[in-house]
Amino acid sequence: MDDDTGRGFPANDVDSSSPVSEAAAGAVLTIDLGAVRENYRRLKARLNGLRCAGVLKADGYGLGAAQVAAALAKQGCDIFFVALLGEGIALRKAVGPGLDIFVLNGLPPGSEPEAAAAGLCPVINSASQLKAWRETARGMGRSLPAAIQVDSGMARLGMAPAEVEAVAGEAGAFDGIDIRFVMSHLARADEPQQAANEKQRREFDRLRGMLPAAPASLANSSGIFLGPAYHYDLARPGAALYGVNPTPHEPNPMLPVIGLQAKVAQTRRVGPGAGIGYGHAHHADGPLDLATISLGYGDGWHRRAASAAWFEGVRLPFIGRVSMDSIILDISALPAGRLSEGDLVELIGPSQSVDDAAGHAGTIGYEILTSLGARFHRRYVDS
Repeated sequence: MDDDTGRGFPANDVDSSSPVSEAAAGAVLTIDLGAVRENYRRLKARLNGLRCAGVLKADGYGLGAAQVAAALAKQGCDIFFVALLGEGIALRKAVGPGLDIFVLNGLPPGSEPEAAAAGLCPVINSASQLKAWRETARGMGRSLPAAIQVDSGMARLGMAPAEVEAVAGEAGAFDGIDIRFVMSHLARADEPQQAANEKQRREFDRLRGMLPAAPASLANSSGIFLGPAYHYDLARPGAALYGVNPTPHEPNPMLPVIGLQAKVAQTRRVGPGAGIGYGHAHHADGPLDLATISLGYGDGWHRRAASAAWFEGVRLPFIGRVSMDSIILDISALPAGRLSEGDLVELIGPSQSVDDAAGHAGTIGYEILTSLGARFHRRYVDS
């Protein structure tokens, strides 16, 4: 494919394993692994030599955990975090041995031997998980790696303060467990002026002080930008790697990673008063030129997202409702006949970022990325 489509990415494909061919797909999702690596470099530079992981949960925020992991490993990243055991097993098969993979949500009861066999490191979030992993280590006759997560004030995952105090006073509570990190998670890191951040940091220090000495980890993507006091020994960026702005009230310090283009399925002209789309949510005030594109909420484009597409720098507003497989565009701003069936229009790219699209949908960039559907042709490039 030539690079004259407004995507802004070079055409040096690095992976052609998309399950849907470009000819068969209604839309093309371009993923720039070079931009992922550059974002990792930028984040790591802020850490002044401290370790930096890559968070690959939800299949690398919807962009392909295996491909992103390979790109980050080339950049020197050797520690990854996923959310679920199944994600960890799949990633281990993709990357092989030698890289650390931590499971953020911990292990479901009874799955400990499977995790150990895959060489995964659970993030232990409760006393019961700690006991189960300790007993697994005893049964295998060797120590097993893990991270210990404490709840410093988010009430989501991690040992509550009372649990930390209890296990700290329990003889042999950590026998057979190689504690790689003690960690917690910030609830409001994207709001740097919030006193809650400092309150969590202090609580984190208090709780980890009760536990065996180990490296510490607190900062997520936005936490890195709170400064050195939050960096500790390991940062765990996720969304920022994929181009989502970790500093929402300031210019985005990250490179964009994705481009999304949809094919034009049909064009038409309608007259005054024509009802457009489901429910006739819009009626034409006068003659209108329309294009229907092959993308909708079945592909993860939120139905409530009142937005636009772009073609050759011209904004083409959505008109009517988003359908499951299609969206109608008002293309009256283009010269007659300029847009044809099969042409690609930009949904995410130089004219509209992931965060812009999220704003139109009343959500966040994380949800836009992880909603991107399986019907796209996925094109991996390296800029």
